[in-house]
Amino acid sequence: MQRPYTIALVGNPNSGKSSLFNVLTGLHQKVGNFPGVTVDKKTGVSKISDTLSAHIIDLPGTYSLYPKSADEQVTYEVLLNQKSADRPDLVIVIADASNLKRNLLFCSQITDLKIPVVIALTMMDIARQKGITIDTEKLATMMGVPVVTVNPRRNRGIGMLKKAITDKHLTKTTPIPDFIDLSGITGDWLDEIKLLCGLDSNYAALHVACNYAELKYINAAQRIRIAALLGEAGFHKSKMQAEEIIQRYKKIDTILQQCTTTDSPMKKMVMSDKLDKILLHPVYGNAILLMVLFLLFQSIFWLARYPMDWVEQAFVIAGNGLNAILPQGLLKDLLVNGLLAGISGIAIFVPQIMILFGLITVLEDSGYMARISFLTDRIMRTAGLNGRSVMPLISGMACAVPAIMAARTIQNKKERLITIMVTPLMSCSARLPVYTMLIALVIPNKSLMGIFNLQGLVLMGLYLLGFFMALVVARVMNFLIKTKERTFFLMELPVYRQPRWKNVGITMLQKGGIFIKDVGKVIIVLALILWALAAFGPPAQMKAVEDKYAVMLQQHPEQKAEIDHEHATAKLEHSFAGIMGHAIEPVIRPLGYDWKIGIALITSFAAREVFVGTMATLYSVGDATAGKATLHEKMKEAKRDDGTPVYTLAAGLSLLIFYVFAMQCMSTLGIVKRETRSWKYPVIQFVYMFGIAYLSALLVYQVFK
Repeated sequence: MQRPYTIALVGNPNSGKSSLFNVLTGLHQKVGNFPGVTVDKKTGVSKISDTLSAHIIDLPGTYSLYPKSADEQVTYEVLLNQKSADRPDLVIVIADASNLKRNLLFCSQITDLKIPVVIALTMMDIARQKGITIDTEKLATMMGVPVVTVNPRRNRGIGMLKKAITDKHLTKTTPIPDFIDLSGITGDWLDEIKLLCGLDSNYAALHVACNYAELKYINAAQRIRIAALLGEAGFHKSKMQAEEIIQRYKKIDTILQQCTTTDSPMKKMVMSDKLDKILLHPVYGNAILLMVLFLLFQSIFWLARYPMDWVEQAFVIAGNGLNAILPQGLLKDLLVNGLLAGISGIAIFVPQIMILFGLITVLEDSGYMARISFLTDRIMRTAGLNGRSVMPLISGMACAVPAIMAARTIQNKKERLITIMVTPLMSCSARLPVYTMLIALVIPNKSLMGIFNLQGLVLMGLYLLGFFMALVVARVMNFLIKTKERTFFLMELPVYRQPRWKNVGITMLQKGGIFIKDVGKVIIVLALILWALAAFGPPAQMKAVEDKYAVMLQQHPEQKAEIDHEHATAKLEHSFAGIMGHAIEPVIRPLGYDWKIGIALITSFAAREVFVGTMATLYSVGDATAGKATLHEKMKEAKRDDGTPVYTLAAGLSLLIFYVFAMQCMSTLGIVKRETRSWKYPVIQFVYMFGIAYLSALLVYQVFK
């Protein structure tokens, strides 16, 4: 099978690389991992021309071919390893026109690897605002590669970029000139390394000389020979790298002098600089940040209310329809109380999941998410971290698994470990269905001062509570873990941009689809297992229940509705699920929970959102009117043996607090083990989070009951 034509997108962070990837691939994308590492691998297919379709790889952002993090190491290995399965046939270097000097450094390094290159210039509007004019034709001549201006957000220049790719594909045999001459800073050993490793460029040989001990594709015999060669030559890695960078910047300066003009030696203040004076202000900036978060959580309720109601009513109608047309029996019970109840527990929360991810994408696309890292750097330092830890924590609002993987960009090992250990305390999207269901049950849907929705305020409070507990735990761990290593937080702030709404829409559809497919499969399987556990029990006990209520129905036929309800409840209590729930009830009773909630706590360890599907199944099986009322109505009417409501304010708040702090996700523990390469840290994480969750829920219940 012929290998597909492969194009790699590379560039500095915040250069517009992800936007271009989305434009080129549209919905034809998938996310996996690079072989042997946990770094995200975004790939897609793009139709370049009538005769050329390309496999597009979005490589992690990096500033140069000298990696400092796991993400940058992946880009480095893919570009340098000629035998890599992901080795590109062509590289598109996305270069920020408003910071061209720094971007051309990375471009010049890639051209010297003898990989065909096309430069895609982005941010031309920002360059013009700064008074910078670029002669792209002259730049292409002096760099020796095609240069195309693009604006992926507005879908401009994409046709010219595809034409440049097609032309480069047709002329791939054209020799690529060296950007700098390495002969003056190296020796004969460079040619021998090039021959020894089968490399096609002097620059690739130089990188092997600098990093042969870390490169996975260099074998033991090659390492021994390279070490001997470099020892004889008196090779000094840092000196060699410094001389190379100096040579590159000298040539880049010459190119920029001839290809660019600036209206004034003083950079013009663009709109981003003006906005930052307000949004990064120590007082106004933090106040605006709180307002942004407030609007984010209010919107989850405002925008999702109607589609959630429509979905819920659709399932009620479907349940009523199945109840009307299906005969009584096991099949009807399975379809209505098992399968339909499980699916409804997934579908009803899809609008909220999509809205949450859409709003987060808007913050990222606009450039404001990076400002959140900057604003929170001071408070993070009080906990022994820095602003670099903020991005994994914020990503944890979506899902803890990729958020923990994102901690690889933190170079300090102690800060990285602490970030991994506290990230699951951030409320992820899997908790959102639990939060919204319980908030709707126990918090009145009313406004404060006519504008603040009380339910939205409680939701925001839960997210902030998780964040501040993460800081407290980080502070304790910072005290317990001793190290002398110090780090500094350096960050480039991207310019403010209008969000690319197509990208927002693609993200919402993808995340909604992932929730339905990946999480949905788990919920449906567990819902069917739960249905079986709730529908069947020890034969002797189930027969006794049947006999008891058959007699009662004969004696009091006029009370059929009440007896049927009691009968369904008794069957559930004596089922296998009921036995499990009653077994753990003594442990959870002090928190205000009944045995049904206990079952949901157990099943939701597979995934937090399974709690909703579990409750949907249990309240369907345990209710003779299954399919005729919504889950919210059933839970609202749930009573204990003494006739008091199950979901009081105290019990609801206790359960909310438990889910804020508890580790209820096997996948998160698995990724922590993978990232730390030890079971010690996942065990510690599970124990401390469960301890905080149990004690906090106990305190809240005792205070509010």
